Amino acid sequence: MTTLQTEQHGAESAENAQHGLKAHSDGDWANRVPVQTRSDRPKSANIADFPEVTGREVNWKYTPVATIKSLISGDLTDGTSALEISEAPGVEVSSVPMDSELVGRGGLPEDQAAANAWGQIATAQRIFLTSEERQTIVVKRTSLSETPTAAHTIIEAAPQSDTVVILENTGSANLTETVEIVVGAGANLKVVSIQEWDENAIHVASHNAVVARDGNLQHIVVSLGGKVVRVNPSIHLDGPGANGEAYGAYFADAGQHLEHQVYIDHNAPNTRSRVAYKGALQGEGAHAVWIGDVLIRRVAAGTDSYEENRNLTLTEGTRADSIPNLEIETGDIAGAGHASTTGRFDEEHIFYLQSRGISEDEARKLVVRGFLFEVIQRIGNEQIEERLQTAIEAELSQSVLA
Repeated sequence: MTTLQTEQHGAESAENAQHGLKAHSDGDWANRVPVQTRSDRPKSANIADFPEVTGREVNWKYTPVATIKSLISGDLTDGTSALEISEAPGVEVSSVPMDSELVGRGGLPEDQAAANAWGQIATAQRIFLTSEERQTIVVKRTSLSETPTAAHTIIEAAPQSDTVVILENTGSANLTETVEIVVGAGANLKVVSIQEWDENAIHVASHNAVVARDGNLQHIVVSLGGKVVRVNPSIHLDGPGANGEAYGAYFADAGQHLEHQVYIDHNAPNTRSRVAYKGALQGEGAHAVWIGDVLIRRVAAGTDSYEENRNLTLTEGTRADSIPNLEIETGDIAGAGHASTTGRFDEEHIFYLQSRGISEDEARKLVVRGFLFEVIQRIGNEQIEERLQTAIEAELSQSVLA
């Protein structure tokens, strides 16, 4: 760990220490107090600073820990270089050592899988964006195998830049990674992470973002393929006027586990956030997990925040866990709220479509398409949106929705 990272970890530990907590002579009581809130979780690039994962922890209790055990604590190969990055004006790509001051600005790991990856690779891939005219770059990852692998990517948007970065994940994988996102003052950055892995792939990712004054980050996750996919965005609004938006769409099939834990940290006045994740589930054992945490700190006067998660269960045998949380430390806010729903089709919608001559089966499929496309259309790339729509059509063609 670099000096900068050690200092950050020490400062955060001191700031988040529970008031009145100290060790007693009757044992290590202080270290056994459970974490009460999202902001209290330990942060470190050293896996030794985390206790062993049992599956009972609040951030692991819904995850199939046994399936991803090798990524949490096992040996990993370095897969950072397995990226294909398209060229565009104002895009600089370089490899930086993990002890560089450029590493860690998006935030330190908050769980063992991220810390394990951080400690077993030598370099990070840095994508530096400087164009003030909107550019779109595509980052593809297709060459991974089932060998447990680690990776670290830094996406940095210079002040006043305007870029769309699309991360495409396909093929086989057994991957744990950190994606750092650094948004400069007044910059506009859209990061789209698409998971279309093979059916046996495992992908555990921490996306750690920091947004400066008047910066704007739009983060979009689309998870369709993979056996276990866990993508956790953590967005810290650290400058006045910063805006963070997190959107997600997912479609879980039989035996598939798709998980997203979203954290929005309002750490400056007049910041704004919006979180909206939508998922569909079908087939025996299909499991979706969404946990949304929003922290509005004492310094974040004027905050405007809202988060929601909607799940559409298409068949019997599915499970959707949806947990929205708000932590508010000041009453001087513009607004804050959350919503969560999980259920079957709205029969009034189905009846309306049938009254227009559409069969019941096709009506149900139309509802699902529209439900997920509300998120997918935010990508803003017609070719990719059409491809994802085709993938959803393929999912629906295999289902029995009646």
